[in-house]
Formats: sequence, C-alpha cells, structure tokens
Amino acid sequence: MHWHELTIHTTEEAIEMISNFLHEAGAGGVTIEESGTLNKQRDTTYGELYQSPLNDIPEGQAVVQGYFADGTDLKEVEAVIRERIEELRSYQIDPGEALISWKTVHEDDWANAWKQYFKPARVTERLTIKPTWESYTAQEGEQIIELDPGMAFGTGTHPTTSLCLRTLESVVQGGEDVIDVGTGSGILAIGACKLGAKHVLAIDLDPVAVLSAKENTSLNGLADEITVREGDLLSIIKTSGTDEEQELGVQLPVQIVVANILAEIILLFVSDVYEALQPGGVYIASGIYKNKEDVVEQDLLAKGFIVEAKHREEDWIAFVARKPFE
Repeated sequence: MHWHELTIHTTEEAIEMISNFLHEAGAGGVTIEESGTLNKQRDTTYGELYQSPLNDIPEGQAVVQGYFADGTDLKEVEAVIRERIEELRSYQIDPGEALISWKTVHEDDWANAWKQYFKPARVTERLTIKPTWESYTAQEGEQIIELDPGMAFGTGTHPTTSLCLRTLESVVQGGEDVIDVGTGSGILAIGACKLGAKHVLAIDLDPVAVLSAKENTSLNGLADEITVREGDLLSIIKTSGTDEEQELGVQLPVQIVVANILAEIILLFVSDVYEALQPGGVYIASGIYKNKEDVVEQDLLAKGFIVEAKHREEDWIAFVARKPFE
C-alpha cells in the first residue's frame, strides 16, 4: 500500500500543535524528528545517551511528517494545514517558515522503520519506558512501562511527557484515585499506577487514543487498575453521585488530576479540574511552552488554585497546583 507523505519543516515550539493538526486532517500516522545537535541542553539525570551526529536539522527546528492514504484530497489537506499553522502566530507560537512538501512512499518505508530509534529509556528515578519489541532487564526498584505507541502517538520521551512522569513521581504517595485528561497512549495513567495510585480514570476525546490506551493498559497488566473512557472531564464530573460513576473505577472528587495537553486546551477546563478535585487535591498540568507560563499560572490562581511548584525541562513547564482545604 502507498501513502502520501506530507512534510512540514517547522520549530520545536510548534511540534505538538502541528502534529495535532495532521491527526485531525486524517493522517494515518505522524512522525517527528527534532534537532540532533549536541549543542542542545539535554537532561542526562537518568543516564540517557545522545550520539552525534543524529541529523542535520538546525537547533530549535523540527521536521513533522503526516501520512495520508490513497484517495485523500491532498490540495484540501494542505490548504487546511497551512491555514491552521498561520493561526499559530496569533497565539504567539512561532511555526517558522513551515515549508510543506509531498511525496509518495510505500507503507513499509515508514510503518516500522521508526522503531529502530525507540529504545528503553529511564525517564525518572523509578520509571523506565520500554518498547514492547525490545528486551530489557529491570534493576531493583525500577518500574517498567511497556509501550507500543503505534504511529499515532509518541514514544513518551518528549520533554512534556518525561517531565510529567517525573512530576507524578514527586506527587503520588500511594493509594490515590487519579484522572488522566487527554491520555493519548495511556502512558501517564500507566505511570501513575506503577508509582502506587489505586486507580486511574484515563479519558480522551479521540477514539484512536482510547483504543491505544486500552491496548497499552493491557500490555502492562493494569486493566483492573485503569479505566479508559472516551469523553471530556465535564462529562465525567456530571456522573458524580450516579450509577455511572461506579463504572469509572474512581470516586469523585479525586486526589490527583493530570493533564499533558497544550496550554490553549488546558485553559479551557481549569474550572472543571477544580471541581473534580477534593480539597487538598493536586493538579499536574504539563505540555506548557514557556511563552504560555504566565497566562496559565494566572488562570490557575484566578480559579482558586495554589501554585506549589513549577518543574522545567528545556522550554517546557509542568505546574503543580493544589486545591485549598476548605
């Protein structure tokens, strides 16, 4: 089978939003390649090895590729993508030149080739992400997250995800009910359980994400500890006190809510998170680029949260915000 490969030369700042645009335009898969230069600051706390030269992409730049099936209206897809990329500038997100090109590739050229670059990676003191096709022996005290992201989701080593997992590790004490908003591959839900959470409700609006999260939950033997649902946080809150709540696996309000989503999306449901948390509950909000730090913090404070900490990796921030005790 042949696919149409759309390539966009952009900035690392715009990666996640452009990837989302491609998914929404019907891409059957998305790949991302960031700058491979060693001049880039990298977190080697857990022993990650970076080799040179990885690629010739300039510092701060990235290449995002979406794959579209035969029969796709390529002109329409490109027009939509171009328009949405230009809209990013109004949000103070710089997509760079955003050069777009197309070519036709065979499925075998991309469907599995990326797997050779996904190796086990220790992302926190206790958590290591391991692709299902790799062999790896855990050390004492090391928890393994088995992951098969497919072409629709990342490997979990992007700064926003590893940052969020490290923040979860500092917050989860054991026995908590957790809601993971925008679960994607389910990696944060799995990580929370591995760190000691009692039960996690993983929700996502994307049915592909729901399927992926369910598959990865089963791979990790956590089908009884993680409930995956399609929907948004508001719809979950509305089940409180009803028979439907019993099917979620968590008791509302919960102790922890985590969301690794773009700042623009996070700002849409801060009040819902506040309602979903019990007094003293913690909200971990990641996926926030540095240019959105102030607006997110101001909104958290305006909605009643206390910002207890901010953790950083490269240009990304994760907030730890607490709902005050009544």
